[in-house]
Amino acid sequence: MLKSVWSYLTSNPDPKNQDDKRETHAQEPEPEEREEKSNESIQKTNIKNQKRKSIGENNIHVQEYDKQEEDNCVKCEALGEESVQSEDKDKIKQQIKLLFNRLNLSLIQLNSQDFLQVTPAMLQRHEPCEEKDLVQTFIQQLLMMDYRARYIQIKQRKDELKRHRTKGLDAGQSDAFDHIFSRSVPVDEVNKIHPLHPMDIQMAVFLHADYFLRQLIVTKLSQCQYAVPLLVPNPFYKKIEFPLWTFRQIKKSWKLYEKNESKSQAIYQAETPMVAFFRFSAVSTSKSQIMNSLINERHETFFHRHCRGSSKSRLLMDGVVEIAWCCPSGEKTDKFTDCVAFCNLHGDGQAHETQLKILNEESSINVVILPHLDRSHRSMTIVEELYNNSKPLICLLTEDESVVTEMQKGKYKIGLKDRNKFDVSEELRRTINECLSKTISKFKLSDMVKHSEVKVDENDKDCKRAHEMAKQMTTLLENNELSKIKETFLPCQGKLWHDWCQKNKELHRPQGNNIEMHNSQKQMEMFKIREKQKESGVTIFMKMFIEKLNSSKDNEKLYFIRWLGFLLDEYTSEDLLALHHKYDQKWSKVLHLKKKHDKSEQLKAEQTQLEKMSEKLNEATFGLEHLLREIGQIYESHESVKKGKVTGYQFNVSSLPRLAAELMVSGYPMELMDGDAAHVPLIWVKAVLDELIKILGDQRVFVLSVLGIQSTGKSTLLNAMFGLQFAVSAGRCTRGAFMQLVKVSKELKKDLNFEYLLIVDTEGLRALELAGRSTRQHDNEMATFVVGVGNMTLINIFGENPAEMQDILQIVVQAFLRMKKVRLTPSCMFVHQNVGDITAGEKNMVGKRRLQEKLDEMTQLAAKEEVCDAECFSDVIKFYIKSDVRYFAQLWEGSPPMAPPNPCYSENVQELKEAILSHAFESNGVTLAQFRDRIGDLWNALMNENFVFSFKNTLEIAVYRKLEEEYAKWTWSLRSAMLKIEDKLHNRINNRQLHKVESRDLEQEMSKINEEVKMSMKQYFEEHGEKDILIQWRMKFQEKIKDLHGELVRDAKRKLDNLICQKEALNKLDGEKTLHERKLFKKSKELGLSLKQKHLDENELKTQFDEVWGKWVSELAGDVRPHEDINIVNDILTILGEIYEDTLVCDRLNKFEGIIQMTDFSIYVNPIKTFGIRLGTKLFGLPSEEQQSIKNLVQSIVRETENQVKSKSVAKMGYNKSYIQEIAQSVKTNVGNHKCFHLQYEFKKEFTVDLTLSVCRLAGMKFAELHQMFREANDPLIYLEKKKPEYYSVFQGYCRGATSAAVFGTLICNELKEPILQSVYNKTAYDLAGEMRTNIPAFKGNRSNLEKHILKTLAEEEDFDNFIEYIRFPRDHFEDFIKTQVEAYITSENSSALAMVKANIRHKENSIITAAETATAQVLSKRGDVNMWLEVFSYGLKDELEFNKERLTGDSCQDITDFELLEEVLKKELCHIMKDLNKGLTNPSDIRMTMFRKSPDEILIEHSCKCCWVQCPFCGVICVNTMEEHPGDHIAPFHRNCGANGMNFRGTKILCLDFCTSSVASYNDRFYPSHDSDETVLWREYRTAGPEFASWCLTPDLSELPYWKWFVCHFQKDLEKFYAKTFSSYGSIPDNWRSFTKEDALASLDKYL
Repeated sequence: MLKSVWSYLTSNPDPKNQDDKRETHAQEPEPEEREEKSNESIQKTNIKNQKRKSIGENNIHVQEYDKQEEDNCVKCEALGEESVQSEDKDKIKQQIKLLFNRLNLSLIQLNSQDFLQVTPAMLQRHEPCEEKDLVQTFIQQLLMMDYRARYIQIKQRKDELKRHRTKGLDAGQSDAFDHIFSRSVPVDEVNKIHPLHPMDIQMAVFLHADYFLRQLIVTKLSQCQYAVPLLVPNPFYKKIEFPLWTFRQIKKSWKLYEKNESKSQAIYQAETPMVAFFRFSAVSTSKSQIMNSLINERHETFFHRHCRGSSKSRLLMDGVVEIAWCCPSGEKTDKFTDCVAFCNLHGDGQAHETQLKILNEESSINVVILPHLDRSHRSMTIVEELYNNSKPLICLLTEDESVVTEMQKGKYKIGLKDRNKFDVSEELRRTINECLSKTISKFKLSDMVKHSEVKVDENDKDCKRAHEMAKQMTTLLENNELSKIKETFLPCQGKLWHDWCQKNKELHRPQGNNIEMHNSQKQMEMFKIREKQKESGVTIFMKMFIEKLNSSKDNEKLYFIRWLGFLLDEYTSEDLLALHHKYDQKWSKVLHLKKKHDKSEQLKAEQTQLEKMSEKLNEATFGLEHLLREIGQIYESHESVKKGKVTGYQFNVSSLPRLAAELMVSGYPMELMDGDAAHVPLIWVKAVLDELIKILGDQRVFVLSVLGIQSTGKSTLLNAMFGLQFAVSAGRCTRGAFMQLVKVSKELKKDLNFEYLLIVDTEGLRALELAGRSTRQHDNEMATFVVGVGNMTLINIFGENPAEMQDILQIVVQAFLRMKKVRLTPSCMFVHQNVGDITAGEKNMVGKRRLQEKLDEMTQLAAKEEVCDAECFSDVIKFYIKSDVRYFAQLWEGSPPMAPPNPCYSENVQELKEAILSHAFESNGVTLAQFRDRIGDLWNALMNENFVFSFKNTLEIAVYRKLEEEYAKWTWSLRSAMLKIEDKLHNRINNRQLHKVESRDLEQEMSKINEEVKMSMKQYFEEHGEKDILIQWRMKFQEKIKDLHGELVRDAKRKLDNLICQKEALNKLDGEKTLHERKLFKKSKELGLSLKQKHLDENELKTQFDEVWGKWVSELAGDVRPHEDINIVNDILTILGEIYEDTLVCDRLNKFEGIIQMTDFSIYVNPIKTFGIRLGTKLFGLPSEEQQSIKNLVQSIVRETENQVKSKSVAKMGYNKSYIQEIAQSVKTNVGNHKCFHLQYEFKKEFTVDLTLSVCRLAGMKFAELHQMFREANDPLIYLEKKKPEYYSVFQGYCRGATSAAVFGTLICNELKEPILQSVYNKTAYDLAGEMRTNIPAFKGNRSNLEKHILKTLAEEEDFDNFIEYIRFPRDHFEDFIKTQVEAYITSENSSALAMVKANIRHKENSIITAAETATAQVLSKRGDVNMWLEVFSYGLKDELEFNKERLTGDSCQDITDFELLEEVLKKELCHIMKDLNKGLTNPSDIRMTMFRKSPDEILIEHSCKCCWVQCPFCGVICVNTMEEHPGDHIAPFHRNCGANGMNFRGTKILCLDFCTSSVASYNDRFYPSHDSDETVLWREYRTAGPEFASWCLTPDLSELPYWKWFVCHFQKDLEKFYAKTFSSYGSIPDNWRSFTKEDALASLDKYL
């Protein structure tokens, strides 16, 4: 039919100006409309008869016609028949097309996806409604089960309103008779706009809808207790369609009073009597109204002429056959004892022969309404046929006053004229029941397909093919016992899956001494179950299902899913109904015994039987959700046993999640929690959501979940709110949890911060199926999970039972309290359903006050249980009692099964929907990826007994890690900026251009980059998608950046102040050197000029210069006292002799060597007390952990000494013996602060002296080396001797006749060579550091990333000593790693370091040339001298490099006047210098690391290692926070087994194998907080063990963690030797640990870090 409609509409474009012709198409009414015209005549007669006859409210008024009126009717009927035959068909079609235009349906095919989304229409109240919005409004109200959708008020046009109000107004006076009884002004039929008939709207939508939307509409109409289309004639081509597909979802339930038997059937399967109603010719009585009185007196099942909105302009209903069912409720008062179908042929029966013929064949009873007919009337032929038919016939005569009369067997007549409506209805009902009591034919919807005259919608190509595919599958189920069907066809989800779930729970709640062995055993058992699942393979049934889903087109796939669902329901429904009936009987019996407080064996036996029946009922439930669950288990088993043998599947298992994701996109609900196993299949759910992200993108969703007691209408509420199709029948309560996507329309996306609603429907709390089991724990888990996944949770409360309310409120409050403790902030609304008199405002306020009090009371109880401070519910969650509590009317308007939905319920649904979306407007929702992670976080935490303790917020951790990465960028921006500023100011100080540094100057220099960082931070915290999570850290990070900025300023000022002090301290020495150099220049110049004319060769010149050079140096340095030699060894002995005894120090001189490499320190200690070890004997020895503890002390002192040496400016200022004193004192302090590990002992003095001698000797050697550098730079004789080549070139130049300008230029370049190289190295250092942060993977991102690369390197090198250094001295190892990486980067063949150095050399060359050009230009313009040139030149280089102009100024160069020549010489000589510098840099290895003032590795160490170094008190893993004083607990992405850190079982030599994150999951296991503690602490209460424990967040983690398992297995012997203990007994290593390879270990780092 649809194709026919489309072909007609597309071939007939809109004609212009059709509005003016609308009325002409409906001038002659159809038969039903003629009835209404007859009624107008009757009403006129009524006015005459009003005085003669009093009319009761319930009477059917058939008035006496006077002769004139009768004649008019006869003429009208004749004219009507003639008109129908001669009516222009094109005009009728045009009129229908205009109807479609008015409804905005032209060329539009409606599909369900257009209406199953969140649109602006959802937020609008619907009446009155514009014509263009009628379709949207009608469907939206229908989806909410609002039966008033058929009576939508249409907004009238302004011109129409005006015409109605002003028509007939007369300003003049006239008498009443003229005004009242005069004929109205004739209607302008041409310009009149007919009102839209409600059934035309319904049928227009039906005709334009695709088959899926039709099915949805018909299902909702049936739920509204309306009649639905059975036969639908095509309005253009007169084809009749039987829409069987639309009936497939309709189910009816009824109860037989006499048999006390309940029935529930899909209506297309039901075999029921069918009563067909027709009329012939025009009648004055409404057939539909009579039918309504039979079915439901309070509800208009069939639309009739007296219904609201009815009009004469009906276009689409003639010939339509509607059907409705009357279902008994099992009461005495039922009108019919069994379910009866009623069919109504609209219009004159004789005009619709095909429909009449079909109904006559299918009906059980025929009811015909007749006016008084002549024998010759053409309708009498049909009446004769009906009368002579064997089927019962009931004739309702509009002009007969008689009561029911049986004319002959099975043939009855009943008069309607002047009869009481109730009496007629009762007679008709009794007559029908009398006929039904005899043997009659039964009607079945699905049998209607046999009629060749009708077109069946299920013959659609896609639908038919999908039906065949579904039928092939269900054929396999035949001849199988229902309770065994899942076990046979779905083997993966039965006992195997349930056993796996149980093992998983046991895994998360470990017990026993060797937890890792316990966990390993459980994991092996779980793995074997997975292997069995995989071995069970894929049954033919499931293989077919997967293949059909894979091979089908989108539309065909949707048909297939629906068909399979229908056929499975058909297959199981009868047996399930019987099982439910038995279950209910048994449950009633158990309740009866409980009420009697019967504690006999009978009660136990009955309860046992009830439990078995519950299990059998569960086994017999077989639907689509079970097939998808099986797919999930096939996928999970395959993923868990990837390394096994090839499966032989004929499909790609990895594609299964995509099939499920595609179904979700198409609107199908997906199982989130398996209700049978009460378990979330995490692998499957995450895979499906991953595929969903690939299909849709990582869209933001607003998650709406619902929670409440079982069978309280949660699914019904969600279905009504969003048009969903969650299972709602009493026999099919939701098990587990399901999620379904609802799209947000484009219009609303502009205002909302998400693209989809994700609805989570859940099983009810206190489920009957769980009777006798641990329902309290199950309910708590369910509530916590549902509340946790949702952005908002609807708390559904049914009725006003205080006990039920208290139960659910306590569970809900506890769930929200848990969310608060783990920093999740969902919102909630309470929906109080089935509340009487919901309009009573005062009563509502009282109810809300009581609810508030109850919530506060439950909060206080839950707070005690959860150990949390909370006095009222608003302390737990943002909640407003006035707006967040909704009262709902009862769902049904009367008693089921015939009661329609309550319109007040629909109004409440609309209000709730508006409130939810109002909340949603303020929410950002979550991304699908975040939702996926949240599911995992919640479920993993719920698996452990302590949810709050076990919860790990993956999203929060991920957001914090990203924040750390940004923090690293911000801090690097500040550090690198300060490095550049320091370099610049360093040059200025050395150039004597800066003599004082103020903090405000440094702050000013940093202001630009500081503001950029602040702006970047502000933008990050305010515009990030997770700003609600980030806000908790904003203040702390802003403070840390501020502190870092201040620290950098202070540190830079300190270093620059020290440099200024050093320069000032060396002022005298520098002045002397400058004076000496000026004299040397003068002497060299004079000597050169004197020998200028002698033309000596090079050897003679050198000889002449050498002869005078020694003399000059002696003269200049003769009055300077040479530097004294230092004796560091003597200083060490003297200082140590002052601290300790001289004799002891002298005695240890030849004995202290080797202490740093020593491994046994027993000779250095005296025991204070022993544990069973005798004193003063050779038997005494230090345990290995104490030996290691002392070794750690020694190494840390060595490291500290090295840092102290680095901090002293010996090369600049010279050596001072106070440095040795400082080191000696530091050693004494550190040794004194050392704490014993287990055994109590004290160090002998020899230990401290030997250690001090060792580190002082190391320091002394370095001090001597640095002091020598100081001497070379500052001793006059050494310094002047180094200057000899420089002044020889001056002498040589003058000898050869060079001008002063040329000589001076050469001298300047010689002075610049070393400063150029040094400044290049200084700049290259921070340039390289910045580049390495970008190019070296280890230096990218946060601290965790750096650690990951360190661990990878350790595994690849397999060096046990490096591992131990990393475990024991993580910071030292980090620094060594950074140094190694930097050195490798700089010296590698492909290194960019060399190019960077050369680029910086070019930069310095350009800076010098620019400075020279500037100096020359200024001197020439101002006619300055050489001193001015030097001043300008040096000023131009003040920020670039160190250049001391003082040594070049003076009288010797005052003869320079050719500054252009000076510039030219400088450029030429500079070019030679640059070539020399570049020549020395041909390979990366030529880069001298010692040249860096601050090396790249030092810069990166300072940046990367200024973080948290606190180690886990159990396993020693370091906190991964990038900040030193970070907010919150110390955390690590994964910990290691405690034995790797030397932890052992007290009193044994058994190393502890357990991971601390496994131990905290145990229930009874304990540990000793310290070696001298006699009290133990429960692992799960580790925070109570002391401050160092309380500051760590250890969440149970049962991941495989292959890295440290591989490490323990690979280095087992090394560890046992190192700690002198073994992994044995309850520290034994599980066998499956040894299966982990190095590759597994490395792969796990990428997974967890």
